[in-house]
Amino acid sequence: MLRWCARVLSMKKLGIYVQVPFCQTKCTYCNFHTGVVSAGRFAPYVKAVCGEIRGHKRLYAAGGVSLPDSLSGAAVDTVYFGGGTPSLLEPGLLAEILSAIRGSDEWRVTTEEISEVTLEADPETVTREKAEAWVAAGINRVSFGVQSFVDGELAAAGRMHRRADIYRAERVLRAAGIGNISFDLIAGLPKQTWESWRESLGELVALSPEHVSVYLLEVDEGSRLGRELLERGGRYSAGAVPADDLMAEFYEEACAVLRAAGYHHYEISNWGKPGFESRHNLKYWRRDAYLGFGAGAHSFSGTERWANLHDAARYVALMEVGKLPIEQHEVLTAEGALEEELFLGLRQLDGIDLGKIEREYGVALGARFDPLALAGLVERDGSVVRLAEGRLSVSNEVFVELMR
Repeated sequence: MLRWCARVLSMKKLGIYVQVPFCQTKCTYCNFHTGVVSAGRFAPYVKAVCGEIRGHKRLYAAGGVSLPDSLSGAAVDTVYFGGGTPSLLEPGLLAEILSAIRGSDEWRVTTEEISEVTLEADPETVTREKAEAWVAAGINRVSFGVQSFVDGELAAAGRMHRRADIYRAERVLRAAGIGNISFDLIAGLPKQTWESWRESLGELVALSPEHVSVYLLEVDEGSRLGRELLERGGRYSAGAVPADDLMAEFYEEACAVLRAAGYHHYEISNWGKPGFESRHNLKYWRRDAYLGFGAGAHSFSGTERWANLHDAARYVALMEVGKLPIEQHEVLTAEGALEEELFLGLRQLDGIDLGKIEREYGVALGARFDPLALAGLVERDGSVVRLAEGRLSVSNEVFVELMR
């Protein structure tokens, strides 16, 4: 029988995630549970989120979630506002949420301990007044949904910003004192070509953000573009989406360009200048503890995972009567925890320490990895196993084989 020491995580550090599920418009490729709503919905939502933060221990207990004792008094060292487009909120509302986090007696929060407070933002939403207020509230990192530097691609994807907005917003943030900026790019947008992809990579490197994320376009029925592609339709420029093998080549080109520019490739989709890896997102891949607040937010305590329902209006309505709408809740088994160790660990370029995992779980895993190593999909260095160089773009296929 698989042994699991239930490695209840060292809860000395805790991440906080806040979900803001509102956007100005729905991008054609978006499969997130976000909505376009009036600004009048923002303040009630923030009030509900603050209520969840302040009363989370009681609300979790009522919802059947058991927080480990080791979480009590943990130091919050990262906060991440994701979405959606959190930068749509007035800075005062973001400050209210940060105040609720700082005011909780369920964890420790000091200026020194919160090393990273990230706000996801779209370039067109950035103003000088907002940026200065973000810095005053304690936000020190901004993650930009750039996606492309080519106006035709941005328009085809339904994005609101254009190339000029990226340059303007970057200058505004720098002037306000934000010294940690991340850019997202998407490989595989409609109308993207080798020339335009190299153009986006070149302009990104020229602006020299501290961090970069590159994602392959996802094709699934959760987005308008995905459904059109699956149904072989022509709307949303579906006919101009690059082929899968070309997307993989775009990704490999990004790896080469970013490596030459001095970025550290530390996770399949993420690069950082030395010392600028996303400390919050590393918690997800290392299976560290984080608590998520808001509609659709996910949490992990070390032994349990749970998530709030996605409907923001329903979330607010239930919070107004003191009920936390948890719609997913899983108590991890030893088997489930082991699979997470392998899947999430291999997303990191440093790989996993197979010997350590085998000792913790009382298993022998060599038989799982030997065929993958023979096929050139993974490489071994002593007890360390990592995805083979040049196979990162087909990582999902590796994970499928590993989990068979």
